[in-house]
Amino acid sequence: MSISDNLHTIKDNLPNNVKLIAVSKFHSVEAIQEAYSIGQRLFGESRMQEIDQKYSLLPNDIQWHFIGHLQTNKVKVIVPYTHTIHSVDSLKLLQEIEKQAAVIGKQICCLLEIHIAREEAKYGLSFDECRKLLQDGLHNDLKYAYIGGVMGMATFTEDESQIRKEFKSLKSFYDELKKDYFPENDLFSEISMGMSDDYTIAIEEGSTMIRVGSSIFGQREY
Repeated sequence: MSISDNLHTIKDNLPNNVKLIAVSKFHSVEAIQEAYSIGQRLFGESRMQEIDQKYSLLPNDIQWHFIGHLQTNKVKVIVPYTHTIHSVDSLKLLQEIEKQAAVIGKQICCLLEIHIAREEAKYGLSFDECRKLLQDGLHNDLKYAYIGGVMGMATFTEDESQIRKEFKSLKSFYDELKKDYFPENDLFSEISMGMSDDYTIAIEEGSTMIRVGSSIFGQREY
């Protein structure tokens, strides 16, 4: 099946409240252009060098989402291109995004990355670390880097009950944060969870944003 066929298959079954981020990392400009040509506008990248190269070659109404682990020294380069950063895992990173976004007067949606998987290698804040970050209240002083929700990755496993349990825990934690820290804030609204292998479960458990790559573009071209 072609990229456009794959996209139509996914979008035709997507609830209206769920955004599809087409994960285009390691895929060509031509592949992205094909997806763009049938209406896809949200794309996800995870490497600074790659987004840097693609940005100037593609239409400027693309909404770029940065979904990879982000180091503070790379923030300055990606901020001009980026609409949403899915991988904010420290106050220091949030403050650096604020600093660089303020320079160019641009608002950036920041999702707090929460560690919900059993795999230690995955990044993210624990529930308690996230609560502590918000309890300090420093995020309320930020004018450009606003917290728009949470992101999490489930364990890479074929055990659907484990995946469902982890997604359920993230939705529950999102609800807690909404109630305790963002009750009047409409910008805090996103739960980014679900990838090619598990996005249908994620949607059932409350995801508002899925990050799908191989099910659209096929296997990556390294």
